[in-house]
Amino acid sequence: MHHVYFPKGVCSTRIDFDIENNTIHNVKYTNGCNGNLQAVGRLVEGMTTDEAVKRLKGICCGPNTTSCGDQLARAIEQAKSEEN
Repeated sequence: MHHVYFPKGVCSTRIDFDIENNTIHNVKYTNGCNGNLQAVGRLVEGMTTDEAVKRLKGICCGPNTTSCGDQLARAIEQAKSEEN
């Protein structure tokens, strides 16, 4: 299922991703640090939702209390709660 999330407190303005059989696919960020965010998407490709959340949740960017990775973790958690 395709999901769209609008992050808060970071440079990226949108995260698109798919969850199929509890696995993450096709993560695409809009805006933000293009190279780093492409890397995040490739690293989580094929990863289970639980593993991605475990690895990304709580990461901060500079003085911010969140990051684009942390926002992806929040997006995954929200998507999973909406699916249930």
